[in-house]
Formats: sequence, C-alpha cells, structure tokens
Amino acid sequence: MTTLTPALDLDDSDALAKADIEGWLRSAALAGAQTRATMSSYEDVVGDRLSDLRPRSVVFVAGGGRARRATAMVVAAVGARIGVPLVVSDGTPPWVGPLDVVVICGDDAGDPRLSEATSAAVRRGAETVLVTPDEGPLRSAAAGRGLFLAPRVSVREPNALMRYVAAAVCVLGALSSGAYRALLPDLARLADALDEEASRNHPRHEVFHNPAKSIASRISGRRAVFTGTSALAVETARHGSEVLFRVAGVAAASGDLPDVVAAGVQATGASSEMPADYDPFFHDDQLDGPKPQPGVRVFAVAAPTGALDTDRRTAALDDVDILVAGGDDAVTASVPAAGPVSDRVGPQAPLPSGTVGELESMTLLATRLEMAAAYLHLMGGN
Repeated sequence: MTTLTPALDLDDSDALAKADIEGWLRSAALAGAQTRATMSSYEDVVGDRLSDLRPRSVVFVAGGGRARRATAMVVAAVGARIGVPLVVSDGTPPWVGPLDVVVICGDDAGDPRLSEATSAAVRRGAETVLVTPDEGPLRSAAAGRGLFLAPRVSVREPNALMRYVAAAVCVLGALSSGAYRALLPDLARLADALDEEASRNHPRHEVFHNPAKSIASRISGRRAVFTGTSALAVETARHGSEVLFRVAGVAAASGDLPDVVAAGVQATGASSEMPADYDPFFHDDQLDGPKPQPGVRVFAVAAPTGALDTDRRTAALDDVDILVAGGDDAVTASVPAAGPVSDRVGPQAPLPSGTVGELESMTLLATRLEMAAAYLHLMGGN
C-alpha cells in the first residue's frame, strides 16, 4: 500500500471513486472524447468551406484559461513551419479582412472581448470560426456569419485544452486543400492515444503502473517547478502548473529551462531541507530559527526525441524528473513511484524516433498532468 495521506490511499480505487464526488477524474479522462467530438462538429458545421482558401493569415483570438494555452501550444508547435502566418491576439487586429481566417476560442459566451473580436471579424468579411458556446452575446455578434464549433462533450474548464487544440488542427489542416496536413497530428489516432493514456491512469492501476499517480506522489509534500526544452514543452509545462493550482491548489511554478536550471543551481545548498520527522506544532521561531521549507523538485517536460538532450541540460540539478510520453505504446513514464527524493530520474528507455510528433507527445503529457492534478485534489492538495 502506498499511503500518501492518512485520509487517502492512492492504491485504493474504491476510496478514490467515493472521494471524487465532483467528477475531476472523469473530466480529465475525456480528452480523447473531446477530440472526436470536435472533429465531428467541424465536419458538420464547416465541412469543405475552408479547403479552397489560401489565407493571408490565421488569427487566433483566445479568452483566458485553456483557450489561450491551447492556441499558444499549436502556434509553438507549427508556427515556424507552416506556410501561413499564425497570429495570437487579444482581439481582431485592424488589418484583418476577407483574406484572413479568424478563430475565436473561449468558454464564456458573455466575454465582451470575444464578442467585440467576433463582430469585427465578421464585419470585415473574414472567415470566422468560433470554438465557443453558440449562445448569448457571441451568437448576436456573429450575426449568422460565424461558424460555431460548440462544445459537445461537457468537461470542467481546466480540462478543456484538447477541444481548442483539435479545433485549431482542423482549421489549419483544411486550408490550401490540405497542404499543411502533414505538419499536423492525425486527430483520430491522437484521440485513441489519449484514450489509452486515460486508461493507463485509471484509479484501479497502482502507483507503480500509473504515470499520473506517480507524478502526484512525486509532487506531494514538495515545491514543484515545471519547465521544458522547447517552446511547445514550456507551454505544456505552464499548462501543468496552471491546472495544478486551479484543480488542486498546488502552487507550482513554471519557466524556461535556462532560468529554472540557473535558479536551481543558485539555490543548491541555500535552502533548509525539511527533516522527515519535522512537526510544525512544536516549532518555535525564536529557538529553532526559520521554519524548514519543502524541497524543490523540477519536472522537465520533453518529447521522446528530446529526452536525452533534456537529461544533459538538467544535469546540474539535484532533484529533477523528466516527463516523456510517446513511442510505440504512446507512453513512457519517467517518474518512479518511490525512492529517495534526491534520486535523479531520467528516461528509462530510448524511444524509437519518428513514432510520435512533439504536439501529440505534449497533448498526452497535458492529459497526464491533468489527471495528476485530479489525484492531488483528492489528496487534499499540497
């Protein structure tokens, strides 16, 4: 048995099911369903309407939360390679016109910023796709000229990332008669991989065989910092830290790898490690000095092809876990369920190159981190 708190054992699937009265685990497990539902919605609503377009630009206007993070991930993944400029903006830029495609993303139909962006886009004749609820001020702003990809699978906002990612992939894959499709993931295959990832993280699987539970156990009682070796990996790391705070109340930081490594090296030996037998009830600041702080554990997000490079670049850190997902079986868990906190955790086995793209790998890791946040929520946070 792996008991992380007196109140909850992560290996007790029945207790987890009873504790999850708000449905966080189920919501986090629906990434694959969201992907399929978005594909179906796109086929029903948009169809071939964008296939003949060779736009001057594609503008993403995102609300807060997962919509903004998803658009940043897609742009980081393909922005430098795709044959059309991708722009992320807080509103519809004044130069947008009939030669452009505008994608509005958000979960709040009453957001005035999204309504203003929608009104401006349709007024200027841009093809406008709305990955938003089809209701309220947004419906009025679209004036019948916007294409709504309304949510068909209900999930909590912190778990809605894949709906926006899938919608962006559908739009970009349709442009120029599918000329950019080779740069984008196969959404049907990705949906299957996301389902497999959710199944692997099911509560019935023990910590040693459950990547999400392993991450939760490694974060519990520590201060966590997330980072990545590429722009897309950093965006995924930020998604993880945001979801952990939103779902479980765990204050996890995130940043670029050079900054995290520099801060980690500078902090080595400067912080007081919390003793295993420390009890804050008996601590006296005047007699015992400052309270010891939990140690910092770095979680470095990496694609399968970049795991070894990530291991090399984080060699100066004492306590780091390298998180990798992908390969022939669509997963590699690089975090152990137990062991000394100072153990260095790296890729356990090399993955065949070319088996999975970076965007697919990052979406799998995003789902894993969302489920880890759900487990931490059930544990009562940090």
